Amino acid sequence: MPTTTRQEALRHLRTSFAAAGIDSPALDARLLLLAALDIAGAELAATPAEPLGEDGAKRLAAFAARRLDREPVARILGEREFWGLPFRLSPATLEPRPDTETLVEAVLKTLRAQGRADAPLAIVDVGTGTGCILLALLHELPQATGLGIDRALEAAQTARGNAERLGLAARAHFIVGNWSTAAAGPVDVLVSNPPYIESAVIPGLAPEVRQYDPLLALDGGRDGLDAYRALAADAPRLLAPGGLAALEVGEGQDGAVAGLFAGRGRITVHADLGGIARTVLVEADG
Repeated sequence: MPTTTRQEALRHLRTSFAAAGIDSPALDARLLLLAALDIAGAELAATPAEPLGEDGAKRLAAFAARRLDREPVARILGEREFWGLPFRLSPATLEPRPDTETLVEAVLKTLRAQGRADAPLAIVDVGTGTGCILLALLHELPQATGLGIDRALEAAQTARGNAERLGLAARAHFIVGNWSTAAAGPVDVLVSNPPYIESAVIPGLAPEVRQYDPLLALDGGRDGLDAYRALAADAPRLLAPGGLAALEVGEGQDGAVAGLFAGRGRITVHADLGGIARTVLVEADG
């Protein structure tokens, strides 16, 4: 109701989310309240007794209904931060997740150790989605250029829009194509967060994932490794001598994916903040 205060609305929303079994009820309630009122956290802290107002109450009620239907907060808001940068979402893209920053960090660490961070590198991102991996790398590598490939037109358009908003459109191009076969080598860096969930597992995923992430970006085939086989087959053609391939993997997949790239160069595995092996990085032979 319009006479409800901000603090009361926050408390009610938090309770409703917790009762529905939502994992982070307090955080989700706060983010949706701030968005519904278009205010910053500092203003909420300073004016908790301020009434919601009719418009704010309507927006908040709509947001709450969507979250109770298990739509993720980032999809409700239409945007998710990744590598400190804002990325717009669409139904054809995955929601960027913090675990994927492990891949960006591994690539940057390797390039810096090689003294190549300021080189005019060519990067290809297969299954680009929002473009978050490619654009985060371009943000950190001022002389690099990149190509993002996705099988979904809407995803490629979303990534292009993100590049424009981040001021990176001059160095980033996006196309619709079938995996890495759409790219021509040689390239210095090949990156991908491909679909890696086993087909049979998908129906049992959390509703936030099962109902709202695009199936095309989730389904990795019977054993979850279909995309990695395709990437491993194309890597010799695509990678320049001394180039890097960095792939996000699901929990427990690092050994199998490393095996697909055996003999292609030095392979290292990088864990995310939870200690889970999350990125397989291949340094191709020079």
